Amino acid sequence: MSNAANAYELLKAKEGFDEGHGDWFEITQEQINQFADCTIDHQFIHVDPERATPVFGGTIAHGFLTLSMLTYLTTSIDQDLPPLDGVMMGINYGCDRVRFLNPVMSGSRVRAGSVISKVELKGAAINTTRVITIEIEGVSKPALIAEWIGRIVFDS
Repeated sequence: MSNAANAYELLKAKEGFDEGHGDWFEITQEQINQFADCTIDHQFIHVDPERATPVFGGTIAHGFLTLSMLTYLTTSIDQDLPPLDGVMMGINYGCDRVRFLNPVMSGSRVRAGSVISKVELKGAAINTTRVITIEIEGVSKPALIAEWIGRIVFDS
């Protein structure tokens, strides 16, 4: 049996597994401003506290800034995965569904929660879909929910 097939059997058993939550992380106005500069998206709700206050009570992070934080926010989640033989690399394969549910105010702390929802064997690779929920500290409604697909590529 190939390394990918062996790993698939191990990972398939993790479907439905709640991996828990990562550490809290503060989204600062400086990060929001830097993201605005990188993406050339300087809409006032992100970068002008005076104009944004009547609308949101202050500035908010770009939805795509919050989405781009998935990689970092999930690094502190203990995934409890078994050792896998023959791994060449892991890549970000994409998202099937992303919903921005609640704005993230500048100065808010966020964290990621993860549930493994699907594991698929794709030749010499495995796609693992995780439902990632970005929570905002002290707020019941999450900032976003994304079905994020990672691909593990094995030597053949």
